[in-house]
Order: sequence, then structure tokens, then C-alpha cells
Amino acid sequence: MRISHEAIYQWIAIQPRGTLKREIAACLRQGRADRRKRSRIPERRGRITAMVSIEERPAEVSGREVPGHWEGDLLVGKRNQSALGTIVERTTRFTLLAPLASKEATEVRRSFARTVRHLPRGLARSLTYDQGKEMAEHVQFTVDTGAQVYFAHPHSPWERGTNENTNGLLRQFFPKGTDLSAVSRREIRKVQDLLNGRPRAVLNWRTPAEAFGELVKQHRQEFVALGS
Repeated sequence: MRISHEAIYQWIAIQPRGTLKREIAACLRQGRADRRKRSRIPERRGRITAMVSIEERPAEVSGREVPGHWEGDLLVGKRNQSALGTIVERTTRFTLLAPLASKEATEVRRSFARTVRHLPRGLARSLTYDQGKEMAEHVQFTVDTGAQVYFAHPHSPWERGTNENTNGLLRQFFPKGTDLSAVSRREIRKVQDLLNGRPRAVLNWRTPAEAFGELVKQHRQEFVALGS
């Protein structure tokens, strides 16, 4: 017999009560049994200048068939005073973690750009982000990296589901309340490698590192062929 993960989550949300429900919820990745309703709440933080909506994003991004399209976010630390940048490739689920000295827009833009600039040019096509003010310098980020930034609708995390899922995995290493400013770059790199070395069913049990490595190899071969 096979059962979908959605059926399991619905049973957890509806059936158990009291102590049993708390014990079962503790086994979930994020420890939350209640289901969040998907609704769009009006954004009250003000609009980001020159923002390009996810509605204008090419269809190839949604299909996940063309590599090089990423999703980004911040993993926020203790008392919202520290953060870690997370960038995930949609096709391979390959994750890059960007250490941050602060959540200011200039620091986020510079850190994300340093991280993305290490990628082959054809594998940094776009970045989909929420409407957080930390991405206010997205125009300069595009100038620095060549990657177009698209913004999801307010309060619509499912539009960046790959990144949301990745942040859930990262909470196993950095639980809520962690002071991320005290985490060393060496530890961050270790967690990044562990995440990218984790086999995924969606990748036919390859790891994100293996899948992304194949993309890089293919990209280099195509580049050499064009040059010859």
C-alpha cells in the first residue's frame, strides 16, 4: 500500500488530540501540526522600486527544465537580529548559503552577488525572491551578476516552494533562536555540503551536488564547443 504525504499531513492536522498530537507534531520537520491557509494578505511594507513581478517570469522557470533559475530568502536568527542568505537552484535543488553581517539591503546584495558570481554565467539566469526590503538593491544585483530578479506575491511562500522547503531542512541545523552571527563560515560551509550531499527522491536519489555537477560539466562542454 502507498499513501501520499498530503494524506498523512491531513490526518495529523485533523485527527489526533492532546498529548498524542503534540508528540506527532514534534516528529514533523518544522514541528507544526496546523496547516497554514494559502491566502494573499495585502502587503503593508511598501513597494520595492522597479520590482519585476513573478507574473512576468518566463514559463521555462516554472517548468524546471532549464537550469540556472534560483530562489532566494533569508533564514532569520535570534530576535531577528541575524540572518543567513539561502539561494536554491530550482532544477537540481543545489543550495548556496551566503553569510551575512546584517540584514541591510547593501550587505545582502553584496553577499548574494559574491556567492552567485562563482557560478558559470549560463547557470545564473534569474533569482525569485519575496518582497522583503533586504532585496531593495535588486537592480544593482542584476548589474553585478546578470541574473534577473523576480518578486513573488506578498505572503505567497508556495511561489518559492523549493526555497521554503530548503529553509525547513536548514532549521534542523540552525533551530529558531540560533544566533546566526555566532556561526562560523566553516560551519556554514559544512552544513551547505551536508545539504547538497543528501540524496533526493525528486532527483532519482542523486544528490544535489551530483546533479549540479553534471550541469556544470555539460555547460563547460557546450562553451568549449562554441569556442571551437
